[in-house]
Amino acid sequence: MGLFFCVFGIAFAQLQPITFYDSHCPGALVTIKKSISLAVLKDRRMGASLLRLHFHDCFVQGCDASVLLKDTLHFTGEQNAFPNMNSLRGFDVIENIKYKLETLCPGVFSCADILAVAAKESVVALGGLGWHVSLGRRDSTTASLRGANSDLPGPFLDLGGLISGFAKKGFTAQEMVALSGAHTIGKGRCRFFKTRIYNESNIDPSFAKSLKGNCPKTGGDDNFSSLDNSTSADLFDSGYYKSLVNKKGLFHSDQQLFNGGFTKSQVLNYTTNSTLFQNDFAKAMEKMGKLSPLIGTKGQIRKQCSRVN
Repeated sequence: MGLFFCVFGIAFAQLQPITFYDSHCPGALVTIKKSISLAVLKDRRMGASLLRLHFHDCFVQGCDASVLLKDTLHFTGEQNAFPNMNSLRGFDVIENIKYKLETLCPGVFSCADILAVAAKESVVALGGLGWHVSLGRRDSTTASLRGANSDLPGPFLDLGGLISGFAKKGFTAQEMVALSGAHTIGKGRCRFFKTRIYNESNIDPSFAKSLKGNCPKTGGDDNFSSLDNSTSADLFDSGYYKSLVNKKGLFHSDQQLFNGGFTKSQVLNYTTNSTLFQNDFAKAMEKMGKLSPLIGTKGQIRKQCSRVN
């Protein structure tokens, strides 16, 4: 059973080595890697979606796969919280992996561990640096709609709100800036940046104009635009930070990282040193994956990721 250590009152678990499943589910990690590679090959945006799914899981109740639980007549999950509603995707990819692993080794590999490994493999599939994924998480039998609405940092936050939101989970401001680099891949919905492009001044005018064509003042809330406007939205690199320097951050919260605050220098460093960003991101993701998981005899190993046993 793993031990715990605390940072600012947040529990981080001493999980098990990558070999945790080798004796009871050999081939599991290869199965996940192949499944993610195929999913990303079919839909490049899926890599960003699976990374986001892991983040939205860990920031609510810890890394326990609570985000995967669907609503039932007697159970309310997290998928219809404001940050998640009609936004999270990749559930079918995770469920397909779970089905394969249940065939290989029934009742052994948790959904929470699938999410953690899938996030890493998604980044690698898009050209990013991997990180050490510790294993041994178990799956929750509960979820928190309230937690999903309150604990997930939103796209409208100022720098102080971002720092505070991440600090509540035990992350430094520097780690927050590194984790924000996840926005170097994927897309954002118009409803999350409409106010910025029509009302804010800290934005490149030509960039704002180009976005308005796909995000009108009225309607179009579910239209997409790339989060990284400097390099390809399907390539995991440091282009996101270059977008911020050029006042082309898509969300208000993005641009806040380069808005005169003390995080400005870190953003500049990442624009000229992609290796530094990749390493910092990997370290922060390794830490995030250890955020308050269920270990030992707590929780369960779900047979299906979308519902409790």
